Amino acid sequence: MFHNIKAYYYRMMPHLTQADWQVLEERLTIKTYKKGDCIVKQGEVCNYVYFINVGFLRFYKLIDGKDISTGFIGASEYVSSYDSFLKRQPAFENLEVLEDAELHCLSYDDMQFLYKHYPVYQMFGRVIAEQLFIWIVDRSNELLLLTPEQRYENIIKNEPELLQRVPQYMLASYIGVTPEHLSRIRKKMMTKSIDIYQ
Repeated sequence: MFHNIKAYYYRMMPHLTQADWQVLEERLTIKTYKKGDCIVKQGEVCNYVYFINVGFLRFYKLIDGKDISTGFIGASEYVSSYDSFLKRQPAFENLEVLEDAELHCLSYDDMQFLYKHYPVYQMFGRVIAEQLFIWIVDRSNELLLLTPEQRYENIIKNEPELLQRVPQYMLASYIGVTPEHLSRIRKKMMTKSIDIYQ
């Protein structure tokens, strides 16, 4: 039942003991969601961190009525609206299920209990925070320094699964363009590829 998340923890912290794992397992709950479900809603406080056992999710914001995708997360990863979860304030984003999902859920109170009584989980929390910080910096630099064409090239190179799993309008907002602009980028790149092989 908890094979994937257990493997994840032991990969991150090989020194984790069975007793340490057991106390975490006792606090995990399992929830299933259908495609289209909204796990975290903009304006509500996020009370859980989620490990994605099965499924595919995306973050998006509604800004002046526009749906702006800000991230995509697949299986064997942790996800949450972290600022809302940690500050106990309303979330600025939505977390939506793009493919039917099974999530392992840990509440805010249970996480605080683990931090207080089990130092190994403080270490784990720090590692996750560091990874999240690196992702935010990389994403910010990408939006500030790269052209839309370069962002799309990065998706092809680093996240090619998004091309099959994410609708074009979501991909377009993720790289900061309209769907029509994304279509032009794709056509331009296809033309380049044809020219190279002629």
